[in-house]
Amino acid sequence: MSKFNSTVVKPTTKTTNLAGGEAYKASNELALVSLLLTSFVSNQFYRTADQSLEELKKLIKSMKNKEFIAKSAIFARDEFGMRSITHALAGELASELTGKEWGKTFYEKVITRVDDMTEIMSYYLANKTDKNHPKFPNSLKKGFAKAFDKFDAYQLAKYKGENKEVKLVDVVNLVHPVPTERNKEALNSLVNGALKNTKTWESMLSQAGQMAQDEDDLSKLKADAWMDLVSTKKIGYFAILRNLRNIINQAPSAVPAACDMLIDESYIKRSKVLPFRFATAYEEISKINTGSSSDVRKVLTAINQALDISACNVPKFDGETLVVLDVSGSMSGKPSEIASLFGSMIAKANNCDVMTFANNADYKVYNPMDSILSIRSGFRFSGGGTNFRSIFQTANKAYDRVIILSDMAGWIGYTTPVKEFNEYKKKFNCNPYVYSWDLQGYSTLQFPESKVFCLSGFSERVFDIMKLMEEDKQALYNRINSISL
Repeated sequence: MSKFNSTVVKPTTKTTNLAGGEAYKASNELALVSLLLTSFVSNQFYRTADQSLEELKKLIKSMKNKEFIAKSAIFARDEFGMRSITHALAGELASELTGKEWGKTFYEKVITRVDDMTEIMSYYLANKTDKNHPKFPNSLKKGFAKAFDKFDAYQLAKYKGENKEVKLVDVVNLVHPVPTERNKEALNSLVNGALKNTKTWESMLSQAGQMAQDEDDLSKLKADAWMDLVSTKKIGYFAILRNLRNIINQAPSAVPAACDMLIDESYIKRSKVLPFRFATAYEEISKINTGSSSDVRKVLTAINQALDISACNVPKFDGETLVVLDVSGSMSGKPSEIASLFGSMIAKANNCDVMTFANNADYKVYNPMDSILSIRSGFRFSGGGTNFRSIFQTANKAYDRVIILSDMAGWIGYTTPVKEFNEYKKKFNCNPYVYSWDLQGYSTLQFPESKVFCLSGFSERVFDIMKLMEEDKQALYNRINSISL
């Protein structure tokens, strides 16, 4: 079985990337993992959502090792929190699992939230040729049935999906899960149409609206509801991050408790909230124009602290490290958000040198004592080409490692930086590791070197992989392959 870097780095696999530039082709395994860890099934600069799904289908069909495909989906869903792309993979893989005993284990393990089942089923139904008589494979039905053991009445009620085309009761009627002590009553109520989601934060706020006699009463009831949700932690971490504006406007008295919740280290680690969500929340709260700004300042301070806490597992590297951010035109949107955020996280943790590049490269000065968000705000994505050669033409000292955050789409007219990299190594008598962090999953590389580590993903969990890379070159591959089916 091929392994990521031992196959990817061969200089004979030249190709042309989506920007029309020179590149090296990634192995199917690396292409799959990169796609799973970077795709939200939305349009990208060089590829639409539909094209991403077509690439996923092509990889599933062409790869012989279906077990690795399944393990990669579990890895992306469970450890990196990727949802839609893993739902699509689970739907596509269904027809490939005939006779494979591990199929039911895959469908059980890829489910981490109740609505993963309804999303996978919806994708499967939408992509079946015979939509009127779809045949669900036994592996899917058995895996889903076992997955119900993970969930209690609250979770089943929260994601029953009454207003969806595929409802949770449809899944129950298809797979016939064996009830457990924790969900027996809820499953029975669901089938009989009597299951109510009265304990979710959404339902509590809805009840406040229904009980209110007038606007003043509505304001008080909503404030009371928010206070109860926050003080008792009945609301999830991501939900509170998305509702900070509502808390500030509707329940100012709950702001201190909300801030305490935001900076709770154990809660942050359990939440699986992707780091860029903090930056998004910070930007939204910064837009609030209110007469009393003290609550806004408290919340902004808490978000800053929460992000710094979430970065606690950024690896501490020995020696000199250069962090490089691609600020070219194709990095607009999500890639620029991730590059600036993760680049700032690594730089702050290691007091690294930082460089940005597009047509040309330049060193950037920052204050390592600033917060991650403050460091991030100093980077400008001004557009231009993508000249990887300029990184090593500009580097002015020996480095032990170079971490490049980019979509890896070198432009037309720009060759890969192999020549410049070799000249740099000779000039400064060094041989650095290169972390090639792909932010779009376009499946092309710029480096054919043996000390190149290929990274993907928008989760801070990628830092766990980085910690292992220099000790175990196949760390990403081995982490995926260690998943049991």
